[in-house]
Amino acid sequence: MKPAPLDYAAPETLAEAVALLADASREAKVIAGGQSLMPMLNMRLARPELLVDLRRVDGLDHIREEHGAIRIGAMTSKREVEQSPLVRERLPLLHAATLHVGHPQIRSRGTVGGSMAQADPAAEYPCVAVALGATMRVVGPGGERTIPAADFFVTYLTTALEEDEILVEVSFPVPAPGTGWSFTEISRRHGDFALAGAAITVALDGAGTVADSAIVLFGVGPGPVRAHAAEARIRGGRPGDELYREAGAAVAAALTDPPADVHADSEYRRHLAATMTTRGLAEAVQRT
Repeated sequence: MKPAPLDYAAPETLAEAVALLADASREAKVIAGGQSLMPMLNMRLARPELLVDLRRVDGLDHIREEHGAIRIGAMTSKREVEQSPLVRERLPLLHAATLHVGHPQIRSRGTVGGSMAQADPAAEYPCVAVALGATMRVVGPGGERTIPAADFFVTYLTTALEEDEILVEVSFPVPAPGTGWSFTEISRRHGDFALAGAAITVALDGAGTVADSAIVLFGVGPGPVRAHAAEARIRGGRPGDELYREAGAAVAAALTDPPADVHADSEYRRHLAATMTTRGLAEAVQRT
């Protein structure tokens, strides 16, 4: 199939791009790497009148550390994230998740900002953003604002971005020394969309008990699912198989209606989420 007829613009500045989106005379949509948008255009699930390409806009492609955070430009490719020594050293959870994204060809075109703005519930990056407490920097006609990842992903393929706003940067706080992490996902084949996945961080106190944790699931809801009940259950507990199983049980109990499709029914996704929580916690604690 082919996209419906549309106009195309490739602005060279962010201000130009924002102005194009703010023009109410026609529906406009941003394209970054196009790995998610192009199939939707071809199937006519998306039918914008104008496509605004960000690839010529300066300043949206970077990975740098500033003030205790790794700041990644929205047009940075996932391949650049994968190959970045800074990400590998300072954000190993993000690096591990990147290796699960499609294949090298897809990671070479797909962008960090594109994945976040697409908000696919089976995507790795939104889940990691919530687990690491990332913030999104967006720009629109009214200026600039930041949105916590926990508030950015609203529901299926929907974010807190206004129609005339552009995501320009994602800022990931560098985890404190000694923070353990784990990333797991289950898919039918490597590179397929995940049936379910989990991103987990754990910090222990001086007594060896759980001081803090983040357990975030994907593929089991309309967006990243923070497992607050499981986090509360393990807080203050001593790491061990029993505690991990209790966390898994708390996840299963909280997931009342995971999505069902031709690939997996609700009960199977619930089982996967509980199992990955149990195993992921054990792995994360080993890395503390």
